[in-house]
Amino acid sequence: MRAFLLTLTVLAQSSRFSPRLGAFPVFANSTSRLRTSENQVPSTPRPAISPDPTTSAPWSRTPKFQGPRTSRPSTPIPNIFTPRPGPPESLTPRIPWSSTFPAPATLTSRPGAQTTSVPRTTRPGTPAFRTPHTLTPMPGESKEEAKKKAKPKLRVKVRVVKKKKVVIKKKKKLVPTQPSPENQEITQDPEPGCPPLGLESLRVSDEQFQASSSQSYGLGAHRGRLNIQSGLEDGDLFDGAWCPEPEDDRPWLQVDAGRTARFTGVITQGRNSIWRYDWVTSYKVQFSNDTLTWWGTKNRSSGLDEVFPGNSDPDTSVLALFSQPQVARYIRLLPQTWLDGGAACLRLEVLACLLPDPNGLFPREPQLGSSDPLDFRHHNYKAMRQLMKKVNEQCPNITRVYSIGKSYQGLKLYVMEMSDKPGEHELGEPEVRYVAGMHGNEALGRELLLLLMQYLCLEFLRGNPRVTRLLTETRIHLLPSMNPDGYEIAYQKGSELVGWAEGRWTRQYIDLNHNFADLNTPFWEAEDEGLVPHKFPNHHLPLPAYYVMPNATVAPETRAVIDWMQRIPFVLSANLHGGELVVSYPFDMTRTPWEARELTPTPDEPVFRWLSTVYAGTSRAMHEPGRRPCHSEDFSQHGHVINGAEWHSVVGSMNDFSYLHTNCFEITVELSCDKFPHESELPQEWENNKDALITYLEQVRMGISGLVLDKDTEQGIPDAVIAVDGINHDVTTAPGGDYWRMLTPGDYMVTASAEGYHSATKGCRVSFEEGPTPCHFRLSKTPKQRLRELLAAGAKVPPDLRRRLDRLRGRGVRAGGAGR
Repeated sequence: MRAFLLTLTVLAQSSRFSPRLGAFPVFANSTSRLRTSENQVPSTPRPAISPDPTTSAPWSRTPKFQGPRTSRPSTPIPNIFTPRPGPPESLTPRIPWSSTFPAPATLTSRPGAQTTSVPRTTRPGTPAFRTPHTLTPMPGESKEEAKKKAKPKLRVKVRVVKKKKVVIKKKKKLVPTQPSPENQEITQDPEPGCPPLGLESLRVSDEQFQASSSQSYGLGAHRGRLNIQSGLEDGDLFDGAWCPEPEDDRPWLQVDAGRTARFTGVITQGRNSIWRYDWVTSYKVQFSNDTLTWWGTKNRSSGLDEVFPGNSDPDTSVLALFSQPQVARYIRLLPQTWLDGGAACLRLEVLACLLPDPNGLFPREPQLGSSDPLDFRHHNYKAMRQLMKKVNEQCPNITRVYSIGKSYQGLKLYVMEMSDKPGEHELGEPEVRYVAGMHGNEALGRELLLLLMQYLCLEFLRGNPRVTRLLTETRIHLLPSMNPDGYEIAYQKGSELVGWAEGRWTRQYIDLNHNFADLNTPFWEAEDEGLVPHKFPNHHLPLPAYYVMPNATVAPETRAVIDWMQRIPFVLSANLHGGELVVSYPFDMTRTPWEARELTPTPDEPVFRWLSTVYAGTSRAMHEPGRRPCHSEDFSQHGHVINGAEWHSVVGSMNDFSYLHTNCFEITVELSCDKFPHESELPQEWENNKDALITYLEQVRMGISGLVLDKDTEQGIPDAVIAVDGINHDVTTAPGGDYWRMLTPGDYMVTASAEGYHSATKGCRVSFEEGPTPCHFRLSKTPKQRLRELLAAGAKVPPDLRRRLDRLRGRGVRAGGAGR
């Protein structure tokens, strides 16, 4: 019998080489599965089934025999993987397959680098002999008795596999649906939470950059920051990239992390310039701890230095993730090829996690964080809605969520209202607003407003007196996403760029042009024939010359915001942007059409400068000592405040529309150098702007406020005009007759007038004390207006009114006779 089984075993093994006996699944031996050493990683997972009968891939089998079914032997073939006493050396696994015996996998190919053990797990259905077997005696038994009981079980198992049904069952178990753990790639998760090192956000100083050479100071290593922008002229101190000298045949750009870090990837761009085209098309990366010994990332299949693909245009960000994280202090990029006729110019950001310093050799990094228990993460449209709903449920007495319209793609424009009586305008209570997300890729303002609504809700519940007063004396409206379509594109594209990042460091530089600045629509009204200019009711001086293309299409977001701004009597507003550190105020367009920059102040220049200085002066980032400029202009020389038209002319800005067509004074706040910061940076950005956001809202109390009433009925007069002597800009009263006029401290002569009423003028003093100065008016109707109202009501004309009308008629007759 043993001889018969031995013969069948020999035939089964020989069937690997004989097509006539190839009708049975034949498996490779265990040694073929262990081709990689303990410190070697296969390049790609091998297929589960190999078409080649001689392959050494795991779980390989020969193709099915295509001949007649009668040629299949009827005698079952014993399982060659069945463990037998004393297996030969060639069948003994080199690495234990149990999860209790992890096999080490190196993180770097450099000698002496740190290593990490990756546990190998046992695949279900693995034969028993691969795992070290231990016998546990039953209670009352000795180890010798347990061994005696175990021996017969092993002999029974060997005999059972001869049965045909069991052999078929074993075949199904031994044919896996995926490669075994030994042949899968052993890779370390490339630290998904690693944020940017801080090249773009300026946490990395200029001194931490070095290069092999530079064409000029303006193209020095310190200019190699992602998204940095050049000045108007090439060759100045603010060019848009690092560029080596033309004679430098081995250029490199390196960054000092300041301490040991785990590098996981880089993001590159070309040169920002309106005159030249320069970008790197491929590059290598090296690492060092002392700048003397360098090593690079290796290609797993070839073992050669890995070459990363670069850019194909100057501005698109290209991400390169390292196959294995590298632990070092310095990282160096070595351009290999670049655009023909151009230079090897680079802008980059580095993804890295700073490691703990056990020896305390490096200065401790400042902690980026906030003590406020808020939701510090990026919110897409769905998450934003959920958060606003949560805040409303948490503080239902002071919040209300409403929509002002829909975007081009049908997304609702949600607003969070916060007041002690949400949903109604209280007489004498000013309305303020914050708007963010005009540009889809400028995400910081959106997150700051979501954080602000959370903070105000929590602090009101805690009884914070400052927040309580703000919410009881002011009606606040927060629009976190004016352009939700653009943000969804930025969020999704950023997820594709670094989809593994838990911090979701999203980044996209395409913006939907559904906003004021790009559509030029706020100053114009669409008609069938095209666009016709509006009147400017609140302004009497010569205005900037506005131009617009005929038959332009007004975006639904723009129209919704315009209607919202004209429906609610807003007094104060700020539009939150990103990409710089500066506060700009109107006018945003020059009066001279061909001038790109020109100081173009409004009649309320002192008020706008005060409002801008309040925000800039309380922003931590804008007054950080020794902070370098974001791009090409140093706004710190002007206190981070500038007139919009003096910075760069913009047609149809929201600031200009608010000032010319409503009572609202609005500024633009550029919050940060980084438009779309990593989630790990949001707590610090919140701390940088928290006090400024609240302090700016409190400025609505500056100036005068009051009621314009009918002297006879004591009812409020809507649309009454409030004019201040010496300032050619008027405001109007709300439907209830209340108004607010922002003014800096001083003495003013104020006139209130309304159609059908006699005008009234009085002096009003604005002091430095907190709170607006009351300045009320009671207006008398003109005789003609009283006559109209009496005739419309069918009432008799009183004698005093008849005498006044007669006197007015007499004056008119005498004046007419004198004229003749």
